[in-house]
Amino acid sequence: MKVLLILVDGMRSDCLAEIPEAQEMITHSCHTLEAQTVFPSVTLPCHMSLFHSVDPDRHGTTTNVYAPQVRPINGLCEVLKANNKKSAFFYSWEELRDISRPKSLSYVKFIAGSPEGYPTVGDRLTDDAISYIKEEQPDFSFLYFGWPDSAGHRFGWMTPEYMTAIQGSWRNIKRIVETLSDEYAVIITADHGGHNRCHGTDQVTDMTIPVFFKGTPFEANTKLDQVSIKDLAPTITGLLGVAPDEEWEGKNLL
Repeated sequence: MKVLLILVDGMRSDCLAEIPEAQEMITHSCHTLEAQTVFPSVTLPCHMSLFHSVDPDRHGTTTNVYAPQVRPINGLCEVLKANNKKSAFFYSWEELRDISRPKSLSYVKFIAGSPEGYPTVGDRLTDDAISYIKEEQPDFSFLYFGWPDSAGHRFGWMTPEYMTAIQGSWRNIKRIVETLSDEYAVIITADHGGHNRCHGTDQVTDMTIPVFFKGTPFEANTKLDQVSIKDLAPTITGLLGVAPDEEWEGKNLL
């Protein structure tokens, strides 16, 4: 078993009704449109909680500036590295370098995104991920799309520009998923939602995120309840046959 985790920055659950690729994924996945992220619902704290399975008050990063952990806890990449698993990252927001520790990754592809560049950056990262996964067969891959969050801040969540960014991300999601063998489990999620031109609050629009699980051992067209972003790291280690870190707070959804 191998795992591909795809994260669409700022993707609200209620925008997916208008996205054909997302609706198709619903029919082929075990999913929830009501999963919860952590507070503050800010990009780097949410990613830290996803990869470390604890709340921000535990890992210490509460803004988009990384805070070195006072009492360090191993993240997903460190746990996988300790178990001789190969991990690869593909991302366009530089601050995500801090969600894994040095030497825990086998491959990193970073392409700087910008308001003008995010559409093509997503395409290029997807191309690179497809090529690398096909050739190197990493145990765990992480693919990040930053365009929707950028569009949300510039134009507003749920605006036509935001929806274009969501649609573009899902076209790339479909493109890479179609290249994977049955050996792969795919997880698709967001770090947070958003409202107006911001996020970071405890409003439902900011805190609610979708989560999709496709592949063995998940049953297609079924729903999950009571899912937290902190559950993803324990579920990924479970899929890869690795024990979670003893300090992780999330649950294995298998």
